[in-house]
Amino acid sequence: MPTQNPPPPPSSAAKIWRSTSSGGGSSSIILEKYQLGSLLGRGSFAKVYRGRSLEDSTVEVAIKVIDKAATVDAAMEPRILREVSAMRRLHHHPNILKLHEVMASKSKIYLVMELAPGGELFAKLNRCRRFSESTSRRYFQQLVSALRFCHQNGVVHRDIKPQNLLLDRKGELKISDFGLSALSEQKRDGLIYTACGTPAYTAPEVVYRTGYDGEKADAWSCGVLLYVFLVGRIPFDDSNLPNMYRAMHRREFEFPEWISKSAKSIIYKLMDPNPKTRLSLDELTNLSWFKKSISLPNLGSETERNLGPEFLEQKECKPLSKVNAFDIISMSSGLDLSGIFEAEANRKEMRFTCGMEAGEIEEKMMKIGEELGYRIQRGKGGRIGLVKGRVVLMVEIWEVSLQLWLVELKVLDGWVEYGDLQWEDWRLGLNDIVVSWRDNLV
Repeated sequence: MPTQNPPPPPSSAAKIWRSTSSGGGSSSIILEKYQLGSLLGRGSFAKVYRGRSLEDSTVEVAIKVIDKAATVDAAMEPRILREVSAMRRLHHHPNILKLHEVMASKSKIYLVMELAPGGELFAKLNRCRRFSESTSRRYFQQLVSALRFCHQNGVVHRDIKPQNLLLDRKGELKISDFGLSALSEQKRDGLIYTACGTPAYTAPEVVYRTGYDGEKADAWSCGVLLYVFLVGRIPFDDSNLPNMYRAMHRREFEFPEWISKSAKSIIYKLMDPNPKTRLSLDELTNLSWFKKSISLPNLGSETERNLGPEFLEQKECKPLSKVNAFDIISMSSGLDLSGIFEAEANRKEMRFTCGMEAGEIEEKMMKIGEELGYRIQRGKGGRIGLVKGRVVLMVEIWEVSLQLWLVELKVLDGWVEYGDLQWEDWRLGLNDIVVSWRDNLV
């Protein structure tokens, strides 16, 4: 291992170790932690390499190497931030690709992810031309299980297609590429207003920018996927997009004779152009075709069963729990991606550490909230909601170490109206209990 470049001195945030090479070629050593191997894929702003841990040579990962200069030109910063934020929330499902850590050098960002040696499901589908009904159902069950978990944790994928479904060493499905995802705090009045996705797989209501239910949009994509699994081609294929969307609204697609009646019914109900009457994923899981030959890890993962229903009811991270190393890294100012990109002018959250007991912190936050005119709502798992007019805030608390807690106050709705003066009110009220402010947010 090259040693001629000594590491920089530690800062108050996390250490950033510089790459010993450009960070883009085979066999590079990056951040004194991983060795890059063969190229797995490339996009307009990133390359994905097979990587190996220098601490344990048996640990293989996939490392997405993002060129900061390219992301500025391509206006990709929000996409990267969404991808990191979404994958942080979804770390515990067996059918969702895991993000292990985020690192950065002067010119590159590195997303260290779980390796899926089986490659894209798209490639397997091309080889097989189409899947049998039992194979299609198996992949479909895993897809629906993972998407329901996403929705329960405040993430809508919005770009479900075979190219974003990977296979692990055992052939189990893994959802990847959350760059076009939408998070719960992006919604206005419970709806999403940005149009994105791949036209052949995207629900027709998404393109009209009048507001849509993201979960129902993902359900439409599941219907398209099931059709593709069983038939081997997309149901709507027209280079003229207006014509294609007219066909979607009219349900102008055909079923081959080998598709079973039950599978046809599910596809037809999922590809309902009216999102209000479209079959939801929760309703789907009660249908006999979906439940046939199901195994528990597909519909309800080991993680879900072990953690219980209260975990699935959460929209984000569980409060009052231990923060893992990745959480600390991503929250630190040294590696916070929002800091790398000279982020948003509107503050959406503030964080601080505190040495009081969790219950005392909750009481303090509620007292200040009442003094500032907020209505208090106690949520499950210790979360606190604060409502005033159109503004909705949420308080979450994590245990960093013994007798040290990390507190986050986040704007869930009404952030346009929420400015520096409101943050200053909170800062003044909290100064007597704060050990340190995090991320220079106030």
